[in-house]
Amino acid sequence: MQFDGKVALVTGGGSGIGLAVARAITAQGGSVYITGRRQTELEKAAAEIGTQVFPIQGDVTRLDDLDRVYAQIEEKHGKLDTLIVNAGVAPFAKLEDVSEEHYDSIFNLNARATLFTVQKALPLMSAGGTIVLIGSVADAIGTPGYGAYNASKAAMRSFARTWANELAESGIRVNVVSPGPTETPMMAAASSEVRATLKSLIPLGRVGRPEEVAAATCFLASDQSSFIAGAELCVDGGMTQV
Repeated sequence: MQFDGKVALVTGGGSGIGLAVARAITAQGGSVYITGRRQTELEKAAAEIGTQVFPIQGDVTRLDDLDRVYAQIEEKHGKLDTLIVNAGVAPFAKLEDVSEEHYDSIFNLNARATLFTVQKALPLMSAGGTIVLIGSVADAIGTPGYGAYNASKAAMRSFARTWANELAESGIRVNVVSPGPTETPMMAAASSEVRATLKSLIPLGRVGRPEEVAAATCFLASDQSSFIAGAELCVDGGMTQV
């Protein structure tokens, strides 16, 4: 019960990796707030997880929504021990097809919202607090058609390095979990050809499961990783490691 008595926030917690992380934290004794844009999805996730999960509809790209989320956490629990920044998008567009809207939508959520989600959480966090950014192995590879996405995840990786330094004096640790191809709604929407190609690139011969990413996330969010900061843990079946 390594999250017993702890309070966590998982952005993008209504499905996929975020839902798996929220489920894992509550199973280990924690109270978890989940956010997302779709209220029905959040309510379904909360019903699936059960007790100690608190859904709050909100768009993390809107600063007033972030303020409202943190105000509710402060009112009910008065603190935040763990922040999991998971909300993100990964639309496809090759360089010649990238529009301002495509670029801005990706960086607005994956990079800008990440910064302000973390910044606005700090008044509720204290020594021993943990922040885990859900990045991607895309931060280190050049997958065609995902240039803006890859760059946004590289920005997240860079944020973690800087924030690990800036927040060290406060006793707050920052790390990154970078999944490879994982069975999420985003993956389910991919064509069979894309799925087969991705699978062929993974030494373990399969894509990951959200629960496997959640396990790595909980490790970095817990005291089990108390001497790890600014690190990136790749959960990719060896895709980028061998």
